[in-house]
Amino acid sequence: MRFFPLFTDLQGASVLVVGGGEQAAQKVRLLLRTAARITLVAPQANDELAQLAREGRVELAKRPFLESDLAGRRLVYVATGDLAQDRAVSAAAQAGAIPVNVVDRPDLSTFITPAIVDRAPVTVAIGTEGAAPILAREIKTRLEAWLPANFGHLARHAQALRDDMAKRFPETRTRRRVWERLLAGAFRRAAIESTIKGRAAT
Repeated sequence: MRFFPLFTDLQGASVLVVGGGEQAAQKVRLLLRTAARITLVAPQANDELAQLAREGRVELAKRPFLESDLAGRRLVYVATGDLAQDRAVSAAAQAGAIPVNVVDRPDLSTFITPAIVDRAPVTVAIGTEGAAPILAREIKTRLEAWLPANFGHLARHAQALRDDMAKRFPETRTRRRVWERLLAGAFRRAAIESTIKGRAAT
């Protein structure tokens, strides 16, 4: 295993995207599903990215990349379409110990973005370490068909019960058995169908 799978907290984190074309836009669309603060640096930005900047959803600097752009960044995505520029940004980020992803170049990346099945707060990530993205997409398609669109509701309702469950069932093994029954029965169906109302879940 070359790329170790993990989930990073982007709540309020500053993320830099270098590039202004479609590949950069793809990364920005993904990042917009988080609470990250997104800065885009590119001499030119496509219509979609320019519109996002006008709406205040991303900060856009219409100029070439500067090493000072890396200050305070949690992650860096690079999608300039120019290999020399991609190499330069990657090298600068790595010199500053900032995780960097160069689109379609795992050899220049210190992290990769997997295929994602989003049933927030349940997230399934599928990666092939860049070897066969088509396989990752195939697995994603199968998982999306298997997991109901509202599957995340079940996790949110379960989270709301965690403190009560810990108090009612202090013994770990007993609590685990209760959870297994709860998450496999009528509670599961009601949560996924969004028929549980507030604290009535208890």
